[in-house]
Amino acid sequence: MNETSTFPLAPAPFTGESREVDAGACFDWLRQGWAMFLANPGVWIGCTVLLLVILMAISIVPLFGQIAAHLLVPLFGAGMIQICRHLSEGREPDVADLFVGFRHQAGQLVMVGVFFAAGVFGIAFIAFLLVTGGVFGGVVTGRVAGFGIALGGVMLASLMVMVLSVPVIMATWFAPVLVFLHGMQPWAAMKASFAAGAKNWLAMMIFGVFLVVVLFFAMLPLGLGLLLFLPVFSGAVYASYRDIFVGA
Repeated sequence: MNETSTFPLAPAPFTGESREVDAGACFDWLRQGWAMFLANPGVWIGCTVLLLVILMAISIVPLFGQIAAHLLVPLFGAGMIQICRHLSEGREPDVADLFVGFRHQAGQLVMVGVFFAAGVFGIAFIAFLLVTGGVFGGVVTGRVAGFGIALGGVMLASLMVMVLSVPVIMATWFAPVLVFLHGMQPWAAMKASFAAGAKNWLAMMIFGVFLVVVLFFAMLPLGLGLLLFLPVFSGAVYASYRDIFVGA
């Protein structure tokens, strides 16, 4: 051992290295997310209501409001992660934790939001071009054949949206927590997030499909199900981060 070593030894720096987990691990993440919600439902519901009100108010502004809302998602995501961290450490969270991302690593989190917004609106633009191109071609061609061309354009647009959304989601899934908790640069965090998702593609796919189905039902009763969905989802994402990333 080097004689110049001092104790206690500093922990190894976090590199964003990830490991492969069992496909069934996603159900344990959801169980932990539910447990975190039950640990302090009052703070969770208060933060969720505040978050939804803010995002809806911003989104009222046509186009620019939508863009701004997407840019802010990683900052509010960091706030939800802060609540999870406090609960996992046995500390009391607070509604003010929702805004911690605006005080810590804000610029880096916004850059993740820029990539997320660019991906979402870029995909939407491509889908718009495909759909309008199909409809225009259908009008020019005629009734029966035109309907087939228009339908083909819609189906192609849907397929393209699904395919192109996967890398965007993979790159931004863990990026906010890696930037917020470990100070990683946005690009490095998105690369680490993408690598973790690719390494655990089956678990993440099952997790994602389950969340989409639950989100559909959460939106039915006037969106009231979001008061439960968002906290459990945040807790599950935090649990998956702790499970997948080495040294988390």
